[in-house]
Amino acid sequence: MSNDPFVHVISHPLVQHKLTLMRRKDASTSSFRRLLNELSMLMAYEVTRDMEISYVSIDTPMETMQAPTIDGKKLALISILRAGTGILDGMLQVVPGARVGHIGIYRNPDTLQAVEYFFKVPQNMPERDVIVVDPMLATGNSAVAAIARIKLTQPKSIKFLCLLTCPEGVAAMRSAHPDVPIYTAAIDRQLNEDGYILPGLGDAGDRIFGTK
Repeated sequence: MSNDPFVHVISHPLVQHKLTLMRRKDASTSSFRRLLNELSMLMAYEVTRDMEISYVSIDTPMETMQAPTIDGKKLALISILRAGTGILDGMLQVVPGARVGHIGIYRNPDTLQAVEYFFKVPQNMPERDVIVVDPMLATGNSAVAAIARIKLTQPKSIKFLCLLTCPEGVAAMRSAHPDVPIYTAAIDRQLNEDGYILPGLGDAGDRIFGTK
């Protein structure tokens, strides 16, 4: 667990239960995808907890009242391709008005460094609160590079949401972007020599898309 106020471990029993089911190596591609979708919806509640609320006048069956509302259009969900797509789908079910961006970054298997190949985000980024999504924060290289690129668009705020991370990934992110809160379901033990999280759940992209 982390004592860092910028690292939020979402310990809700439903989140932890679904994560356990996803970790199982015998979980099928379809069940892994479904669980990720459900878990993403649950995590969306936590990561959007401090969204700004405004009040509008509405008519209930009984009377007129001032009622709280959010402007989902001011939220930008930016997926780190390709695995981030799995989290994106669930979050859009909770905040369907959110705008969506994508950043394509792959990890060079030899150097483990991030290489950007695609970048497309909504317009008017300075007006938007950004949530960057990627299932795994392992070496942290991809997330660090993605957030550095997104910061060039000068968004109002940035948060990072992942399923799993490890001390090495947290350290890399906190060193490069100490102003960006991390939301995760678990901080696992460590990385192995190939840059995978232990005990982890394997390669999230391969498990989402059935490519291995």
